[in-house]
Amino acid sequence: MTKEQGGSGGWAAGRKGVLSRWRFTSLRLRLVVVFALVALTAAVSASGIAYWLNREAVLTRAQDAVLRDFRQEMQNRAGTLPVHTTQDRLQHTAGQMAGSSQRFSVLLVGQDADGRAVYASSGGLSGFSLADVPASLRAAVDKAQSLSSSNKSPYHLYWQRVTLHGTPYLVAGTKVIGGGPTGYMLKSLEPEAKDLNSLAWSLGIATALALVGAALLAQAAATTVLKPVHRLGVAARRLGEGRLDTRLRVSGTDELADLSRTFNNAAAALEKRVADMAARDEASRRFVADMSHELRTPLTAITAVTEVLEEELEFEGGGIDPMIEPAVRLVVSETRRLNDLVENLMEVTRFDAGTARLVLDDVDIADQITACIDARAWLDAVELDAERGIHAQLDPRRLDVILANLIGNALKHGGSPVRVSVRVSDGGEPSGAPESAGEREPGAVAEQGAQIVIQVRDHGPGIPEDVLPHVFDRFYKASASRPRSEGSGLGLSIALNNAHIHGGDITAANSPDGGAVFTLRLPRDASALTGDGTEGDGRHGAGAAGNAKGGAR
Repeated sequence: MTKEQGGSGGWAAGRKGVLSRWRFTSLRLRLVVVFALVALTAAVSASGIAYWLNREAVLTRAQDAVLRDFRQEMQNRAGTLPVHTTQDRLQHTAGQMAGSSQRFSVLLVGQDADGRAVYASSGGLSGFSLADVPASLRAAVDKAQSLSSSNKSPYHLYWQRVTLHGTPYLVAGTKVIGGGPTGYMLKSLEPEAKDLNSLAWSLGIATALALVGAALLAQAAATTVLKPVHRLGVAARRLGEGRLDTRLRVSGTDELADLSRTFNNAAAALEKRVADMAARDEASRRFVADMSHELRTPLTAITAVTEVLEEELEFEGGGIDPMIEPAVRLVVSETRRLNDLVENLMEVTRFDAGTARLVLDDVDIADQITACIDARAWLDAVELDAERGIHAQLDPRRLDVILANLIGNALKHGGSPVRVSVRVSDGGEPSGAPESAGEREPGAVAEQGAQIVIQVRDHGPGIPEDVLPHVFDRFYKASASRPRSEGSGLGLSIALNNAHIHGGDITAANSPDGGAVFTLRLPRDASALTGDGTEGDGRHGAGAAGNAKGGAR
């Protein structure tokens, strides 16, 4: 069964490849069409000229032979007749003239002794008659021409091609000089017409063969030209997929070979440039990671001292001199800020290095949000709209980081109250009421495609339109006049990275009713991203989870 499916898929892929090569906009089809049009134009032109030349040659040769024979017969036989002749003698002469080598029909018109017209046809009463002769030809034959130095005879031989009953004929007529009968000749050109039709069919077949040959030659030429282009396209796709060691085999000295060499040079330069950038990036990440680790040791000692100083500040007995109390509070605040910054930098380096992992657990979303808000004493400033019993397979620590950054950012830069709402979506519109905790079996996995949508909305002035595209950028400050703020500028970036590692996303927008709205979308079951969900990153500290600083506003 599997083999049959594979064969069908291969046939479909091959058929798709053929159709793609012959689509209307393909270069191959255009080359074949151009070759065919050029060949068709040349063949039709050559065939037309050849047919016209042969037609004139055949008809002229036959016509000259017939007219020459008719003229001789008129001189030798009709010229011997007297001016006034009898019907029988005229008929006998017409029969003799028709028996010439050209076998044409003859009509003689003379006068008897009484001046009456006498007609004699070689074919008898049903043969060639005067009605078969065009009137224009009869008028030309009967008209006497003026004599001059260039015209020695008053009458000449005239001819015309006509079609009678679908058959081509040659009709000619002349008068006997010096008085005598008028003779007309009718010769069928049907044999010549058949020869010309055969010639036309032959030329048509030759044109069709030339067209087929041109199409085959065009296909061969297109294959020769497009094969390197196809290889170049495949190599370009491989290069776009990140395989920077892709190179083309170069052969020949034509333009396509030059194009292949140019591609190889560009690929080599790109590979070197990317390698250099990767090395610098790796060195930069390593520097940040090493610096963060090195700073943790002295920060641990400093933090312990600042905790003692903070306890002294809160001691009612006044253990700190009032003169240095502001300085001590500044040291405590900046130490805490520096500690958060180091933890954030370490978290960022984990994402950049690709070492961040998920540790999944069954999470009640409402309980998780409540715990996040309660741990940071935000219960009075945050409104929660979430039903209990909405469970998901997520990393609770990373979810806490996301929520802490989004809610903390809204409280700091927006306006109270901050509203947090939760709904379940199937990838399109939200689903109905969430299932209750009693209806859900412990550890059950949510359906595929379901999402948890968490919105955090404040009632502040909103986010400027020029800042919206940069709210998740690292160290981005919305106001250049205030480059220093309490946050590190990494909180929202870390939140976005934590959403991405779950297979989710965060978007920022302004509400039509005022204030900013951050929308977090997470899959209800992220276990597909970790296999069995047992992998973890033991190096993650708790500092990042408590971070609620940073942001772009």
